Amino acid sequence: MKTEFVKSQDNTKWHIVDAKGKILGRLASHIATVLRGKHKPTYTPFMDTGDFVVVVNAEKIAVTGKKLTDKIYYHHSMYPNGLKAEPLGKRLTRKPEDVVTHAVWGMLPKGSLGRDMIKKLKVYVGENHPHQAQRPEKMAI
Repeated sequence: MKTEFVKSQDNTKWHIVDAKGKILGRLASHIATVLRGKHKPTYTPFMDTGDFVVVVNAEKIAVTGKKLTDKIYYHHSMYPNGLKAEPLGKRLTRKPEDVVTHAVWGMLPKGSLGRDMIKKLKVYVGENHPHQAQRPEKMAI
């Protein structure tokens, strides 16, 4: 019996996820699993064998508890007094795509492998997306 060794870009599929009413962390963990390729029998930890994921309705994501006011996103400009803080509620109104991307990025491996995987995530506000030609399949979460 031979062990099959797949190439990293063999048989990638496109999935579409409607984020309307979904919990942010649960949605992100499911997306990260698909981006890594752990849902496939050909999963290899050191290769990018995952699929593409398109997320629509990113602005309608749900969170539990008081995260809208208590969860803070920090960014530093590397200048003195350059620390910027923004609560989740404000970030959702300003850039809802970044909220989903940031949550998924935290669940992917760091380094060049994770950077290649996050490029397969496409997040959009609203129902419309430019990936109809790839014929994405609906992904149930």
